[in-house]
Amino acid sequence: MEDNYISPDELAGMALFAAVVEAGSLTAAAERLALSKSAVSKALVAQEARLAAKLLQRTTRRQSLTEVGMAYYEHCRRVLLEAGEARRAVDRLHAQPVGVLRITAPISFGSEHLSRHMPELLKRHPGMQVDLQLSDRLVDLAEEGYDLAIRVTDKPDPLLVARALAPIRWVVCASPAYLAQHGTPMQPSGLAGHACLTYPALTPGGAWPFLLQGQPWQQPVSGPLRMNNSLALLLAALGGLGIVRLPSFAASGQLADGSLRPLLQDYAVPPQTALAVYLPNRYLSPKVRACVDFLRERLGNGGRPYWDHWLDGAGK
Repeated sequence: MEDNYISPDELAGMALFAAVVEAGSLTAAAERLALSKSAVSKALVAQEARLAAKLLQRTTRRQSLTEVGMAYYEHCRRVLLEAGEARRAVDRLHAQPVGVLRITAPISFGSEHLSRHMPELLKRHPGMQVDLQLSDRLVDLAEEGYDLAIRVTDKPDPLLVARALAPIRWVVCASPAYLAQHGTPMQPSGLAGHACLTYPALTPGGAWPFLLQGQPWQQPVSGPLRMNNSLALLLAALGGLGIVRLPSFAASGQLADGSLRPLLQDYAVPPQTALAVYLPNRYLSPKVRACVDFLRERLGNGGRPYWDHWLDGAGK
């Protein structure tokens, strides 16, 4: 053990010694600390034994500090002042949203939607700072030190706390130019004759999911382009390269203005959910709570989000 190690007992002895000095007597200190006079006396003797030094001269009428005790008390007082500051720092952090909030989110969702709302969040809570890292990989919150993750899934991690932000619809779509040249598939099997633009990690087994007569159906798809970013696939589809399956949050503007047309809506699978997930914590940080509540408010409180306004025009 290092020579400068301070044990919990010694720290407690420092606090007790300071209380005796400031109270002016063992009796007064005992009353202040809600201890017996004998308990205070024994603790003081134990502290002097640890230090191998006499701290107080005590008689039946008065007590006075020794030279060593006077120097030691000054250091004890500074330690206790710092301890008080530590407690106040914790109180401040748990009283209001302050400090750095580390968030991880998928690239497309974070770029399109989280980033646009960060100014308002920080305006509401000026004591906060946000470190938003965009990545499509599954981040380990504990291992990598993140406070919060945004995930799009229908199978949340049971070891994490999850709060729903908004439903995420997946839409098969293509540009009018592509459909005019190659025709419009009327059922999932019709995709077999089309150029399909795919996101490999979201196309397990090289197939897109559908509901056919209420039952899950995996339709094999293939095409000239594979990319690992929804926004990049969006641009390729707008260029008329083929049919794409995108989350509606990435293509809502294009679906609304007609530059992309939704396909096979009668066969669409149920929406997934955008979730805010964080590690279980009995004392949830105010900055995490503030961010989650804010995002729920802005994204629809688990109901229909603003980016699905295109559905009104689609008759859904």
